[in-house]
Parts: sequence; structure tokens; C-alpha cells
Amino acid sequence: MSAVEATDRSDRPAPAGTRADGSRLPSLTGLRFVAAFLVFCFHISISGLLAPSSAQHAFARTAGAGAVGVSFFFVLSGFVLTWSARPGDTARAFWRRRAAKIYPNYVVAFVISVVGLYAAGHTVGVLVGAANLGLVQAWWPDPGVYFGANSVSWSLACEAFFYALFPALLPVLSRIRPERLWACAAACVVAVFAVPVVVRLLPAERHYWFVYIFPPVRLLEFLLGILMALVVKSGHWPRIPVWSVAVLVVGAYAVTPYFPPDAETSAVTVIPFALLIPAVAVADVEGKRSVWRSRSAVWLGEISFAFYLIHQSVIVDLMRGLDAQGSASAKAWTLTVGALALSVALAGLMHRFVEVPAMRRFGRRRTRHPA
Repeated sequence: MSAVEATDRSDRPAPAGTRADGSRLPSLTGLRFVAAFLVFCFHISISGLLAPSSAQHAFARTAGAGAVGVSFFFVLSGFVLTWSARPGDTARAFWRRRAAKIYPNYVVAFVISVVGLYAAGHTVGVLVGAANLGLVQAWWPDPGVYFGANSVSWSLACEAFFYALFPALLPVLSRIRPERLWACAAACVVAVFAVPVVVRLLPAERHYWFVYIFPPVRLLEFLLGILMALVVKSGHWPRIPVWSVAVLVVGAYAVTPYFPPDAETSAVTVIPFALLIPAVAVADVEGKRSVWRSRSAVWLGEISFAFYLIHQSVIVDLMRGLDAQGSASAKAWTLTVGALALSVALAGLMHRFVEVPAMRRFGRRRTRHPA
């Protein structure tokens, strides 16, 4: 997940989505929390918290496609990293900033998850722990590994793979002639569409891992984000109104559950997301009004990475601690609101006391002083 914030040329973290020329994208920051909230709702819907009922069925139908929030993050990550790319930046400096941004929060969330598991009488094996801490768990086609410890962290293994390649990918993709960028973006979309077909060549037990977890497959969405950012920067964006793309996104989300499972994770929504992100970015650059650029929305977007990392542990630990499996509607909804509030509170603390200090300490630009 997580579109990573850029840093400016001072020692302080810059606002999320700040480009090297100072152009800010606050609405995209605000939308990050919307995507994280969709994932939260999805995990509530499959947690077994709500006892079977008409309300539970309706919620499950509504939140069942929430996992596409991860696809949004992957496209957004490619877009924002390209938008905020610094001329003359080195791979080492880029990787240092990414590590400072994601790893401290990641480790804190991992520890919280492990403590919760041990408190419930479960253990975390050496392989699972090492794979998680090494950000390589998504490469194992075993749910006990890629969902081991903090189950949502598999997406950070994908992001680590994207970050490793980004310094090499951006110069190559930047050489594409502007008039060919749309064709390259279309090729990425076709490749995403092809994944549910290609996966049929694998054993059935590998389908979910290959389509949803496997980093090289999810790289397609990251590449699409890079290409869409290059489209905007090259001046070839057709100025599609945000409202029209938003309608397309809502429609795609609504019909996603009616598609085969292998197509639900990204194929149905990838085009709407690829259009929404640049449309919102252009609107931000032009200073157009947006509910997602409000102060509260931007703050929620800033903590969305920590929220994403911690929310599943909060849901699981609350259910275990309160023996809330299969709760009646009133209790289930109360716990859902409580889990949301607690996740936001913990994310705010992690952002304030872990993420921001780490970015200030390790994400700053290093200046060499004469001897």
C-alpha cells in the first residue's frame, strides 16, 4: 500500500504529494484515507464479527470489494513517487527516504501484532518473522507466510519491490515519447486484464496468491501510476472532470463483486483509479475546491499508512479480547466504531511519534561539509 510522501529540501518532511517544484496534491492525500477505510470495512466484513443477518449480508455486499483499496494505493504510489521525483536524486537517497518513511511504523505494527498473537496463545515462527521483517513475505505462495504475523503487511513487501526498481524504472519510462505514453498505459491495463486469464495455467491453490499477492503482478499497477504521472507532466492529460471519473469509480466498485474472484482485486477498478488519480492531481494543481483537501481530510490521509498497518490487529485483538465472534448487530456495530476510533488514535500516535521523527532524522537530505 501507501503512496509515500515526498520530502522537500529542508530537514523537515514536506506535505504529502509535494513535487520538486512545490506543487502540492492535498486531495490525493485525503483520498488515501478513503482507500484505507475501504480496506478496514472489508476486513470487518470477513472477520466474523457480525452474526448472520440481513444487515450483515448487506454490509458484506457493500464492503466486499473493499480490498480494491490496495490497488488504489499501488497506482497512487507510482503516481506520487513520479510526481515528487527530484532531478539528480540518487538511488541511495531515494531508498533511504523510503526506508525512513515505512520501516519504523512497519516494525511497530509488527511488534503489536506479535504481542497480540502471543497473548492469544499463538506463536510466530522464525520463517514468518524473518520474512515479515525482511519485507519478502509476499514472495512465498503460502498464506501462513504472506498473511503471517501482521496480515496486511504483505502489501509492503510489494511496495519494497517497487521501491527497489523505481530508480531504474523512472529514467527508462521517462524516455518514452509523450505521444506514446497513453499507448503504454493501455498496455499496462491490458496486462492487468490478462492476469485473471494467465492464472488459469497455475494450480487452483495458487490463484489467489498470484493475482493478489505476487509482487511482479502488482507491479503492473505501480507502473500504470508512473505512466499516468508522466502523462500529466508531459501536458497530454485530457482534463477529464473529477466528478465524472468519481462516478466511474463508484460504478466499478459497485459491480466488482459480480465479477469472477480473480478479476475482483484490481482488473475491474484499475482504469477508474488510473483516471481518478491524475484528474484529482490536476484539480489540486489548479487550486480547485475539494472536500478531500480540507485540514481534517489531509490529516487522516497523513496517518493512513499507520492506520492501514494497525487496523487489522486492532480488529482481531478486540474480537479475541471481548469474545465478540458472531455478535448481534448492536454490539457488532459498536465494536466496529470502537475499532475504527482506536485504529485512528493509534495511527495518529504512530504518525506523530514514530513516522515524523524517523523522517526528520533519516529522511533528510544529507549535506556534506568541507573538511
